[in-house]
Amino acid sequence: MNDLSRRAESDATTRARTIGREEESDLGADRLLVDVANYVCGYEIKSRDAVKTCRFAILDFIACALRGSCDPSCAKLLGPIVPGMSVTIGAHVPGTEYYVDPVTAAFNSTTCARWLDYGDAFYGAEWTHPSDVIGAVLSVSEYVSRLRNERGLSVLSMRDVIVATIKAYEIVGVLALENSFNQIGVDHGVLTKAAVAAVTTSMLGGGRLEVMYATSQAFIDGSGLRCFRHYPCAGTRKGWAAGDAAARGVSLALMTMRGEMGYLCALSAPVWGFNDVFYRRQDIVLKRDFGEFIMENVVFKPSFPSEIHAQTAIEASFRLHPQIIHRVDEIHSIAVHTTRSAVRCIDKTGPLSGPADRDHCLQYAVAVALLYGNMTSDHYEDSVASDPRVDELRRKILIAENPQYSADYVDPDRRSCANSVQVHFKDRTSTNKFEVEYPIGHRRRRMDAFPALEKKFISSLHKKFPPERAGFIFERVTDAQVFDALTPMDFMELFNATPHPVLLPPMRAAPGVFDYTPIDNRASTLGLRLTDGNSARAVEAEAVQQP
Repeated sequence: MNDLSRRAESDATTRARTIGREEESDLGADRLLVDVANYVCGYEIKSRDAVKTCRFAILDFIACALRGSCDPSCAKLLGPIVPGMSVTIGAHVPGTEYYVDPVTAAFNSTTCARWLDYGDAFYGAEWTHPSDVIGAVLSVSEYVSRLRNERGLSVLSMRDVIVATIKAYEIVGVLALENSFNQIGVDHGVLTKAAVAAVTTSMLGGGRLEVMYATSQAFIDGSGLRCFRHYPCAGTRKGWAAGDAAARGVSLALMTMRGEMGYLCALSAPVWGFNDVFYRRQDIVLKRDFGEFIMENVVFKPSFPSEIHAQTAIEASFRLHPQIIHRVDEIHSIAVHTTRSAVRCIDKTGPLSGPADRDHCLQYAVAVALLYGNMTSDHYEDSVASDPRVDELRRKILIAENPQYSADYVDPDRRSCANSVQVHFKDRTSTNKFEVEYPIGHRRRRMDAFPALEKKFISSLHKKFPPERAGFIFERVTDAQVFDALTPMDFMELFNATPHPVLLPPMRAAPGVFDYTPIDNRASTLGLRLTDGNSARAVEAEAVQQP
């Protein structure tokens, strides 16, 4: 290789690449479509950290879905789109009795998980929730496994689900790093749709070309407005918008696998392409190659539900609660310093229309945390919002940007999401200023986050299932080797409201008095058998190496 070639190759690997330019295309395809297809179809996941984190991400998604399915406002949206419809081969919706087609299952599962805003997040120039892809990945993996099982073929494992999930997270997050759709009023659902379309096409058996076709269709769809996330239009659509995007991604993947064509210049087409129409004639920027970075750096919400930019403000307010709770009437003002992104996203004054509006309001979150020293989904309901002290404190909260917080927020070596809270009293005394740089779910606090995520998961199980069954499920899925060896069919059956009696033991039976094996030994890896009165269990499967 001559010096000129080496220099050109070096420049190509170090500079920020603009995506969608015809001169950088491969076989006439937009560069982004080529990169996504190469990554989905050819990249080998090697990061142990990413794999471990992904297991927690999947369980956290299930925990959020179980909680969301208990909310009547969410539950009314679930089930087949036309009541009474049934399918022979489909997928389950966690925590419910619904067994529906994979498109509907993706919508249902994702909507349940997003309803209470308790799932993970990733922030860059754009704010995203990478776990929005998991409902689609689980639904398609179960559907594909059941379809292959019907035909006597080998089925997928949860290790395959882990790989697909890491790749979908990566597509969503890397695109969010440098491309701010919120600045132009476009919703981030387009990232979920594109990632789901790409990854599920591969899961359905598609190759590189099919992945490009499906991804191009997702960008041609464009994205909706994000007005439903902001005053004066904030409402419950933000609970099902991700489900809608995930379902559409699955639908596009299925259409592609039936032979529908794609559009390989969907981004760069002059006048009519995505870049010109939806992105103000700018090119989408990709500053890092796809790998495992996003899963390794995703931010969980293990302790309380709120918009991600409010997490550290709530934690700081918890620490101040004992100091102010007996002096609420003496409070003169509350100073909150935060990031520029938080100011843009969740700085709200005036009336709040309901839970969907309240959980995206920094002032509301701080006021409730100071008053109650706790934060659950119930704190966004009318019963708490009607407390006159809440609005009184909201009016006393002064939000200001801290430039250093904003700089650290986008610093790739820090990626903090800092807030500070200080309460000033009428007698001119003040509390200490409490500052929290990293939310508990941040990568720098993983040692705190993982135990908290397990606690959140078992708590969610107990909200939906009897204690015996909750313990049974927890034991199965928190063992990494057992988790990886499960088929998606067996995994989803664990969370079925009415599980098959052969796949799960009758929970009220005395322990140790029965044996059982899966319906189909060829397809299932959840071969469990109770062996004694202490409920010692053996896994009837070949040993699977832990990553």
